[in-house]
Amino acid sequence: MKLTLKIWRQKNAQDKGGIVEYPIDGIEPDMSFLEMLDVLNEQLINKGEEPVAFDHDCREGICGMCSLFINGEAHGPDRGVTTCQLHMRMFKDGDTIFIEPFRAKAFPVIKDLVVDRSSFDRIQHAGGFISVNTSGNTIDANTIPVNKHDADKSFDAAACIGCGACVATCKNSSAMLFVAAKVSQYALLPQGQVEAVDRVLNMVHQMDHEGFGNCTNTGACEVECPKGISLENIARMNREYLSASLKG
Repeated sequence: MKLTLKIWRQKNAQDKGGIVEYPIDGIEPDMSFLEMLDVLNEQLINKGEEPVAFDHDCREGICGMCSLFINGEAHGPDRGVTTCQLHMRMFKDGDTIFIEPFRAKAFPVIKDLVVDRSSFDRIQHAGGFISVNTSGNTIDANTIPVNKHDADKSFDAAACIGCGACVATCKNSSAMLFVAAKVSQYALLPQGQVEAVDRVLNMVHQMDHEGFGNCTNTGACEVECPKGISLENIARMNREYLSASLKG
């Protein structure tokens, strides 16, 4: 396959940045998108040029690091996959592919296609956890009955990998789907009830503090989420937040 890549290049957070065009040849349809970028970087290095910086780790759709905006879509044109699981057979010979970093005020660009998503970590630190009794009088989790429906919903919410596709896709750069998934994960389980009030208030406050926008129910976040996190979680978080606000 012969392709024309138009890639966002930016030296650092202070640099203005811009699109740079790279022709590339010899790309196999069964290559992953990141393998294609590896081929490009090998060519650039051999020519003595600076390789394109992009995030990656597991390359198995688990870590959420490989966050690229490809032809105007988070993680590219396929559905239910991360960028590392996107294959070049989704494109045609001769295609022009635009590759950009995720765009959001709360996701500042570090270099090229790499963005700083530590805002998600700070939201998690604000309340995305449960406190565990380690005094020696611990309770076996398996002795606490959990409704099967609630357990399934909690597992579905826990599937969120924090890649940020919801933020990049949303016209308001909202992190509501991510935060809602983390709140729902615990709100549905008895172990999460002890800190439920503080959790939702603290996480929503931190989300607002980081500069994320609000949700306007467009639904694009659910469509482009690689793990299919449901908008139901946002509704649940809103209920949790209202309840916590009244109690607090």
